[in-house]
Amino acid sequence: MLKTLTFTLMHFCIAFAVAYALTGSVAVGGLVAAVEPLCNSVGFYVHEKIWQRLDKARGTPAGTPQPGWLHRHA
Repeated sequence: MLKTLTFTLMHFCIAFAVAYALTGSVAVGGLVAAVEPLCNSVGFYVHEKIWQRLDKARGTPAGTPQPGWLHRHA
């Protein structure tokens, strides 16, 4: 759990720093740092659901590595 919390904190700090560097605005930096991780979380959820459907359509348990998976993803 500590690793998750520290990763989340790092994510917020990076989002703030990038937005602040691009705009010079603390308000915009704070807004981006708050909104971007939320959007990322929703996107990740949708991504996982799509992959679960693809695995189900192929008849393989979710998350099971397929033969040659490294070559398809690298």
